Amino acid sequence: MQNKSDDFVVPEPPRLDRAVIDEWLAHFPELNGLDDPVWYKVLDSARPVEIPAGTTVFRDGDGCQNYMFVIEGSVRVQKMAENGREIVLYRVSAGEACILTTSCLLSHQRYPAEGITETDIRAISIPVARFDEGVAGSAGFRAFVFSSYGQRITDLILLVEDVAFGRMDIRLGQYLLDAVDDEGNVAGTHHAMAAELGTAREVVSRQLKEFERRGWLKLGRGVIKVSDLAALKKHLSTPL
Repeated sequence: MQNKSDDFVVPEPPRLDRAVIDEWLAHFPELNGLDDPVWYKVLDSARPVEIPAGTTVFRDGDGCQNYMFVIEGSVRVQKMAENGREIVLYRVSAGEACILTTSCLLSHQRYPAEGITETDIRAISIPVARFDEGVAGSAGFRAFVFSSYGQRITDLILLVEDVAFGRMDIRLGQYLLDAVDDEGNVAGTHHAMAAELGTAREVVSRQLKEFERRGWLKLGRGVIKVSDLAALKKHLSTPL
């Protein structure tokens, strides 16, 4: 998931020790137990990587030079249009790899979106040459790569379906239910919510005001207070 971006460059730390390898494989059990010479070459090339929160790991148009296995933290992958609108495509969390990285490495294309660390990240990085060798020569590693790739493709198709055909009041209501804390608060700006939902900020603001008019929530600066959670849930189950 790394490239030649000015924001982040994979360093050259020492090889992994046994404890780090065990932690890595605990997060990626599909790789545990692989026993072939090509996999051992991949394993030997792996390096630990730590990336601070708020770092741009790759930009739209960057080339990809490494494949990463996230073992701690979260990376937000998003696409921004020329008019400034953006959509969050997915997140890469512990135990996951990035579908765009896989796609770029397999197709030798550049990144079509950007990835930004939401938290401090700990990951394992392998160079593109070893990735290519692993896919070509290790059946177990190849199975892992394509299995994780296929799962993410399904997630993206569901996202496209949701954005293209889903009702905004239902999608926004579900977002609020997923994000609300124990005290009934949802933190975040209208812009951030619009990015999550793949729509314009004005659309989100208009729908939130309608929810407020119905008495379901109270809008504030940077926070929303959900005042009638039951009514919001009922709307999602029986939309008007």
